[in-house]
Amino acid sequence: MNFEQFSLDPRILSGVKDMGYTLPTPIQQQAIPVVLAGRDVLGIAQTGTGKTAAFMLPILQRLLTGPLRRVRALIVAPTRELAEQIHEMGAELGRRTKTRSVTVYGGVSKQRQVEALRRGAEIVVACPGRLLDLLGDRAVDLSGVEVLVLDEADRMCDMGFLPDIRRILKALPAQRQTLFFSATMPDDIRELADSILDRPVTVQIGEVAPAETVSHALYPVSHARKKQLLLNLLARTATGRVLVFTRTKYRARNLARDLARQDYRVAALQGNMSQNQRQQAIDGYRNGKYDILVATDIAARGIDVSEITHVINFDIPDTVDAYTHRIGRTGRAEETGEAFTFVTEDDEPMVHQIERMLGERIRRRRLQDFDYSTAEPETPARPTSQEQRKQSPNHGRSKHRSYRSGTQH
Repeated sequence: MNFEQFSLDPRILSGVKDMGYTLPTPIQQQAIPVVLAGRDVLGIAQTGTGKTAAFMLPILQRLLTGPLRRVRALIVAPTRELAEQIHEMGAELGRRTKTRSVTVYGGVSKQRQVEALRRGAEIVVACPGRLLDLLGDRAVDLSGVEVLVLDEADRMCDMGFLPDIRRILKALPAQRQTLFFSATMPDDIRELADSILDRPVTVQIGEVAPAETVSHALYPVSHARKKQLLLNLLARTATGRVLVFTRTKYRARNLARDLARQDYRVAALQGNMSQNQRQQAIDGYRNGKYDILVATDIAARGIDVSEITHVINFDIPDTVDAYTHRIGRTGRAEETGEAFTFVTEDDEPMVHQIERMLGERIRRRRLQDFDYSTAEPETPARPTSQEQRKQSPNHGRSKHRSYRSGTQH
């Protein structure tokens, strides 16, 4: 199957071609015809499977006819980063059409968003809090919404947005098409879906688990030795782009600072940063200015970078779902990836839950010649000689370089 078989408008197909898409992914194959037919959809698929285009292409097709410069499609997302990602994809796919899209989220000027809404747009991509704020100010009119998309619905519930979503639903027309996408389906999400979807078609791609293109490994280590283990692992492993997850904002900031002192091209991404700072970090990571991004879970669903070769859980996540979403940042677009998780004795209960989800025992690894004692060893020097530089074997097109100076396992 190719995109021409969906009978999309030639202007939209030109956008598909401009983005380099050739064959639709499984969720696109199943969801696009159903959405084009006007049916409600319950989409369940792991991250990196092409969900955004699965709902954006049919929305653009719908907007080619009917009134312009009024809000006809509302897409609700849990994070600013994901909202921007959806907005950018819509702008690219619809570049040859007359549709306009506006993003609405906190942390930036409300007035600019109000002005953009006044100029008129057919698509609003919003985070719940700021959208409710603008509704309260009567700055946005949702009475003409024809399509509602709830993207990453499970994450919105994790972040406490469920009451906000219910308030937003009250501002929408009862007669509408609703598209509900989630990577996992806990009970509260299932109840929400049942309450707002009308005879939905369920589209599920694979099991709710990380992609099969990802290999997993655990590195048992004490809390005190984590930073040294990370430095040694980076020094010995050929990587492309690396995404490191920490549990706290403080740790993300400090770990990024320590890596920068070792001459790594690194940025932090955490909730205390302004929106401009966060966007600069993501843009720099995406375009190759940074090889390493150290992030809290705020980044787990807002980064669409296919070249991420390694995800390193400096701290194990609190839930199995969080592990799935973190690891989903690598092994995307059918590329291979590796997921390394540093674990302490206290993490064993969560390890067992993750292994039950994966259906197999995760390999335990020890770094050869690494001092696991609590004594502070000398920080490994980052190799700089031309002979030691190696391009990542996991992503042949990556422009980044990292280094291997010993045996890993």
